[in-house]
Amino acid sequence: MTYVIPRSLLVKLVVGLMLAVVFVITSVYINSKTNDYQLTLAPIYQGDQERRAIALTVNVYWGDQYLVPMLEIMAENNIKATFFIGGQWAEKSPELLTKISAAGHDIGSHGYSHPHPDQLSQAGNLREIKRSEKIINEITGRNINLFAPPYGEKGPAVLAATQEAGYQFILWSIDTIDWQRPAPEIIIERVITQAHNGAIVLMHPTAPTVQALPGIIEKLKNDGYQFVTVTELIQNIQGDD
Repeated sequence: MTYVIPRSLLVKLVVGLMLAVVFVITSVYINSKTNDYQLTLAPIYQGDQERRAIALTVNVYWGDQYLVPMLEIMAENNIKATFFIGGQWAEKSPELLTKISAAGHDIGSHGYSHPHPDQLSQAGNLREIKRSEKIINEITGRNINLFAPPYGEKGPAVLAATQEAGYQFILWSIDTIDWQRPAPEIIIERVITQAHNGAIVLMHPTAPTVQALPGIIEKLKNDGYQFVTVTELIQNIQGDD
């Protein structure tokens, strides 16, 4: 007796086999591409834990109206912060970037157009970094080597691009989550309760951040913390997974 496989079942078997082959090929390709990244660079979340110091960072891609008040508060308290600048923003607001630079603050890159880095190739991420670098250098005359990725994304492609560009990859150990515009008291509490030696604090130019900043500075100073830039904070450390 000859058994005939129904046509519908045969089609399902063929389609299933094809999908399995595609999956295997894709997996091999992805793994091979991932293994192509010769990464020695790792993200830096905090600085020297032996030093009672903290670095305030500000990711700048919007919020122009709050930057001058932030700069004034920092000047009044004689502290320097690290500003990670979006290249597209810098093109639109060169005078504000000039103010930040002239005030002696640390400057790093936040990429050019604020994409999701993990959705870009290594080449795409490198273009973002280098384009921002060129704009910042043209406006401030500074050569920069710190990169804070948009959204804190840290996949192999963006890490490889940062490494290729010769930058340090900066993240944070304290997130104010101020982009949600919570009450200033909440921002202060988030920083003070998590404060630790070598902390990197992530902020943005928002109204509640401006209101919270004096309280953050006063409380941390009273607790014996020194405010330094990211460049100063990470001088003696290596990237950490």
